[in-house]
Amino acid sequence: MRICIYPGTFDPITNGHLDIITRAVGLFDKVIIAVAEDNYKKVLFSDEERLEMIREVTADFDNVAVDSFSGLLMDYCREKDAVAVIRGLRAVSDFEYEMQLALMNKKINPEVETVFLMTGQQNSFISSSIIKDVASLGGCIDGLVPPAVEKHILAKYEKKHQ
Repeated sequence: MRICIYPGTFDPITNGHLDIITRAVGLFDKVIIAVAEDNYKKVLFSDEERLEMIREVTADFDNVAVDSFSGLLMDYCREKDAVAVIRGLRAVSDFEYEMQLALMNKKINPEVETVFLMTGQQNSFISSSIIKDVASLGGCIDGLVPPAVEKHILAKYEKKHQ
């Protein structure tokens, strides 16, 4: 069985992420979307909230599992018998950082390949950070995240403004 890991913060999961997931499920027998517990970003949603949203929007995929991990990604890949890591690229500016990560991961675990998937052009400008910034200022995020995720984001900012 060819298992891949799609790691990330997913704070929140976006239509860009879903684009990558949709294509990855056709390439691998199983796709594990893995929420990184160890991250250095200021997150809006707790680990459990992010896991819940991802499960909700990927429920229709038979070969997708949702999990979280801490520590080194390559150790997690070993634990899950993964053959690859999926990384999404939006623009050329993403590539340099992602290439450095891929080379370090290859050094740590030579058994795991990194597969880069370009997001569709319609999602190339989307990032979780930009979506949170727009939503925090009352802007429209319709079409940038799944409707279920949009509800979670709007509810979160509604609470913050009360």
